Amino acid sequence: MNNESQIRSLIENWAAAVRNQDMEGILAHHADDVIMFDVPPPFQSTGIEAYRDTWQTFYKYTRLGVFNFHDLKVIAGDDVALAIATMYCEDNAEGKGFQHLDFRLTVGLRKIDGQWVIVHEHHSIPAE
Repeated sequence: MNNESQIRSLIENWAAAVRNQDMEGILAHHADDVIMFDVPPPFQSTGIEAYRDTWQTFYKYTRLGVFNFHDLKVIAGDDVALAIATMYCEDNAEGKGFQHLDFRLTVGLRKIDGQWVIVHEHHSIPAE
């Protein structure tokens, strides 16, 4: 597989792990010092343990099994790559029942010792 295919597979497997609440799969391929910007607080999570903690909030307010791509683009060099996606889940953070929520995902990766590693993850929604 070329770099783009490897990264696409890694990101698709990560999304499947999210749908299945597979924390080991979610954390796989993330750097120990990963930095994430997410929709709900905290503003920034640094490190794999802080990243792990963000998923508790996610699972508290979203419908299980819904975490899907509208579109996924991968731009890959030899040792640095970027994945850009539009996705959707179903959110109940406002307590009004589950609502379709479109969001954006940007993932930065580095190739370390021949393996792609996620070093940055950014989830966002448009400001209202």
